[in-house]
Amino acid sequence: MASSSTRDPAQGRLLLLTAILFASYLCIGISLPIVPVHVSETLGLGNVWAGLGVGIAFLATIASRGTAGSLADRRGAKRAVARGLGCYAAGALVTLAAGLPLSSPVLAYLVLLAGRLCVGLGESLVAVGIIAWGIGLVGPARSGRVLALVGAALYGALAVGGPVGLALYDRFGFAGAMAVSAVLPCLGLLAIWRIPGVAAHPGAERPPFWRVIGRIWPHGSIVCLQGIGFAAIGAFFTLYFLDRGWSHAGLGLSAFGGGFVLVRVLFGHLPDRIGGLPVAIGSLAVEAAGQVLIWSAGSPLLALAGAFLTGLGCSMIYPAMGREVVRLVPPHLRGTALGGFSAFQDVAYGLTGPMAGFLADRAGYGSVFLIGGAAAAAGLAIALGLRRMPAVAARQPDANPAGPSLDT
Repeated sequence: MASSSTRDPAQGRLLLLTAILFASYLCIGISLPIVPVHVSETLGLGNVWAGLGVGIAFLATIASRGTAGSLADRRGAKRAVARGLGCYAAGALVTLAAGLPLSSPVLAYLVLLAGRLCVGLGESLVAVGIIAWGIGLVGPARSGRVLALVGAALYGALAVGGPVGLALYDRFGFAGAMAVSAVLPCLGLLAIWRIPGVAAHPGAERPPFWRVIGRIWPHGSIVCLQGIGFAAIGAFFTLYFLDRGWSHAGLGLSAFGGGFVLVRVLFGHLPDRIGGLPVAIGSLAVEAAGQVLIWSAGSPLLALAGAFLTGLGCSMIYPAMGREVVRLVPPHLRGTALGGFSAFQDVAYGLTGPMAGFLADRAGYGSVFLIGGAAAAAGLAIALGLRRMPAVAARQPDANPAGPSLDT
């Protein structure tokens, strides 16, 4: 019996794009655990500089999301992905130079920052380009499926890349690990030429980027508020366990990841079948319950159950809201809108760590998860408000169901 990808060539190409995204994103996953080790131990710089060495890539990603989306719209998603993969490879090679004997640790660190900036730009181009390319291949009606696969590839690469990066670092050193990171996007460049591109929209009139953001900001806000719970677990779950004297502190991300992947595998089709807002509403309620359970847990088992619930809840919010964003904008603005939409999640991941750390110093680690629960509840309130809007518009005879045009 033929597989679905054989019967549907577009689906097979989407799966190939997902595999390319996974392999190339290992460039990020491999570097995350070893950059701070290299900065603090080899270069002898402090923890603040180690944190900046990691975080500056994400800052570059946030700053370039709009540009990446516009490039995908104007020049084609395939070209955006190709440029992003090139930035990945170049960034890894520049970062590799920071592992070679240089005149001073400060010079090595500056070289590392330059490489990390290039990697962050590559992440923006590749992720937005793959999303726009995938939706162009299978159609906007299956945009939820595309976004679910993209998320699974990204989180899977982070989960695999961490231990692989540490193993490469132990065996071949920092420069050796970065060399492997440079090879992976090159393999992606070879693979994408097999896949037909989708139509670009070079001549279409384009509103300012901030006008596009003005149309999608409620959906982006939901994703931003959802991301606080994941970022809280990633940054403070282990410290929370250690502070309370509990064992198995390292299982927090495993519990979260198990719930996340389970929902993506079993229910990745739901946004396309029943709509993004119903999925987001149920998911945000589950995430809020999971965060509150961690905050109130009297035992490590309950805290791990809360992390698992948080993973269940977080899993489908990005694809659910992304599907709604795709429906809000015309095709020639799809990449731009998705780039801006993704930046909201980047902001949550980038800001939660330092802000929650400030709170934890004053109110304890448990307060971080209470804030995560409150953020998910705020996202739930916005989602409920968005769901009411079509019903209100339907009762108004002069309402424009398509919403205001972005091109005027």
